[in-house]
Amino acid sequence: MPRLMKAMPGIAEKVKKAQAAHGVAVIEVEQKDGRWQMVRPSPWARRITASTPIALGGPAAGHPMLRTAADPQGRRVLGTFNNCASGITPWGTYLTCEENFILYFNGPESPDEHGKRWGLRKGGAGYRWHEHDERFDASKHPNEPNRFGWIVEIDPFNPSSMPVKRTALGRAAHEGATTALTRDGRAVVYMGEDSRFEYIYKFV
Repeated sequence: MPRLMKAMPGIAEKVKKAQAAHGVAVIEVEQKDGRWQMVRPSPWARRITASTPIALGGPAAGHPMLRTAADPQGRRVLGTFNNCASGITPWGTYLTCEENFILYFNGPESPDEHGKRWGLRKGGAGYRWHEHDERFDASKHPNEPNRFGWIVEIDPFNPSSMPVKRTALGRAAHEGATTALTRDGRAVVYMGEDSRFEYIYKFV
């Protein structure tokens, strides 16, 4: 997509379309006459995109590094994107992982050590979102990238509920999150990271 967008006119419209296409779709399916098909309309169907309001929960919520001019409290983010593998919780919600999020941000000529750690660079990966949505320009809004790289919990059975970024599960280029129950009833989340030389995480 980055190479195509560079060559096409109407980039602002394509950025809006790309942001609407990113994220998560909640759909209902049913088996009818031996075949699975989507239920239309469905009371549960909805889209969580790169512009959907999402709450920050857990120990990092409200942290100074998560505060921006648009969100001075650091408790509500717009959007989720580059969502990778996911998992279902024992209580029926859905965990989706924000993977290579840093590619969407334009960085300064010389990122600080924190930016370098995540791979922030000038121009990002060429998505050009920062040219038409200023929050993706980390040289102007340095805390905006910190608001991505989390595990997002979505309740598919409550279409009016707000998704939540569960900061207790840590920030990484999350590859996946799957939940299991221990014999004594505790939830355990196993997570992978998609960056080189990184780790597999276990949260109890």
